[in-house]
Amino acid sequence: MTNDKGLMTIMRVLIQRVKSSQVTVNGEIIGKIGRGLNLLVGIADTDTDAELDWMARKCLELRLFPDEEGGDRWQKSVQEINGELLVVSQFTLYGDCRKGRRPSFDRSAPPQTAEDLYNSFVTNLRASGLRVETGKFGAMMQVSIENDGPVTLFLER
Repeated sequence: MTNDKGLMTIMRVLIQRVKSSQVTVNGEIIGKIGRGLNLLVGIADTDTDAELDWMARKCLELRLFPDEEGGDRWQKSVQEINGELLVVSQFTLYGDCRKGRRPSFDRSAPPQTAEDLYNSFVTNLRASGLRVETGKFGAMMQVSIENDGPVTLFLER
């Protein structure tokens, strides 16, 4: 998909397999999970429900966890291990640093559009029945992540 400037724009999620993760706003923990996935979510200016549905399904179904024997092979999805999800809005995933010394965020969705789509993405994830915690959209947040592996993947749609 392209926006009105002819640039390709797509939803982005940075997935991190975690032993635990939490998000704090103004010194208060507002979301906290144990074993599962920390998802940093960037919404593009042209994203639609189709991107949200695909991305939620992909995050839930990716085999990122070892089986019960603890082997090195990733055999299980977050659903299969009954893991938890912490979803944090992250418009800076669209920071373009190619020109100048200050990032440009032209490709990220406007705040109200991004918030609506972010909330729809969270609703899609919650439909899985897994525990889903979130940050606070638009707030200055501190995210603590205890990576497992570490395993970090960048998804685009």
